[in-house]
Amino acid sequence: MNKSELIEQIAKRSGLSLAGSRRALDAVLASVSEALSEGDRVQLVGFGTFKITERNSREGRNPKTGEVIQIPASKTPSFTAGAELKKAVNGR
Repeated sequence: MNKSELIEQIAKRSGLSLAGSRRALDAVLASVSEALSEGDRVQLVGFGTFKITERNSREGRNPKTGEVIQIPASKTPSFTAGAELKKAVNGR
């Protein structure tokens, strides 16, 4: 499912117009992104938790030359599925 299809589903289930559904989805995504950029975690009970995890710096290899390179530390978004989402995916 892509974003347009998701917007159509939101409109169908909520009774909102397509434009209203698009604004609602964009607002949710912007709010999650903003919260994560501020270091907060976003927990949607039953669905899952979005958070930022930190990766340590480490050594890697350039696959083309085999040269050892230093990969810098970084932050990355992560998602942990909630119980209800896991049940839905597993058909329970």
